[in-house]
Amino acid sequence: LFVMLNLTVFFVFTRRCLPATSEGMQAKSVELGAYLPFEEDSGIVKLDGSLKLTENLPVIDGAAALYPIFSGFVNAVYPADSVHFDGENFTPDSALQYTNTRGAYKGIVDGTVDIAICVAPSEEQLAYAAEQGVELEFTPIGREAFVFFVNKDNPVDGLTTEQLRGIYAGQYRNWSEVGGDNTHIAVLQRNAGSGSQSALLNFMGDTPVKTDCLTFMGRSIGFSFRFYVEGIIQNPDIKMIAIDGVAPTVENIKNGAYPVVAPVYAVTWEGNENENVQKLLDWILSEEGQYIIEKTGYVPVHN
Repeated sequence: LFVMLNLTVFFVFTRRCLPATSEGMQAKSVELGAYLPFEEDSGIVKLDGSLKLTENLPVIDGAAALYPIFSGFVNAVYPADSVHFDGENFTPDSALQYTNTRGAYKGIVDGTVDIAICVAPSEEQLAYAAEQGVELEFTPIGREAFVFFVNKDNPVDGLTTEQLRGIYAGQYRNWSEVGGDNTHIAVLQRNAGSGSQSALLNFMGDTPVKTDCLTFMGRSIGFSFRFYVEGIIQNPDIKMIAIDGVAPTVENIKNGAYPVVAPVYAVTWEGNENENVQKLLDWILSEEGQYIIEKTGYVPVHN
């Protein structure tokens, strides 16, 4: 009984409070070893880039959902001995890093990261940059659908933007109010400062997000980015839902039909004197860099 009680407390409460930068949460975000550069069986898109950097290598970091992209950039442009992975994490001397969105933005501001591949920052991340006197620069390099997902057995296949905002504002608490069955809507959120949580707040606009204290009950709804759900997690027990009757497909992102699309940025800081930063940015926007973005599963800025 004691063991069962402790397991229940952990899975219902403690696990939900794990910090996003802990090893446990990092491991749940993305399997680093599956997308390493310079590995024969890596899941990245491999390309022999026309640009070859050999010294003053920009340190590159970014979001979990975008890790396969910037690992592919490194594989194409950097020398193999520039990446050091100890089996679990990248070592401090590695030109490729992964500290997720929060760590990447902090690294940009602190000057330990040269390029962060991320979506838009949170208000707190912008405030931290302002406090430190750092001017962030955002270069759009791709686009991605911000998606909501539910259990595959949930009868709801689509919602309107207003219904989604109503769910996250606490206006709708039961699936029967939005076309589903008579079950509590368990409204899931991410840690503050994560790329997807910032995207949710952008989606909500001026409408406040209300925390659901009963997320262990009913049918859940969560959110992320399309490729992270479809290409990295690949969980057969969840389904992405349509918004305003439009499914989150690559084609619907390209043609502008899907209503919630977020830019993917290469984030840098003004005043960085490493001339290879601009060289790498120019290459990312070239046909080769855009090819890696598209073949990974995202939508390039140049269709």
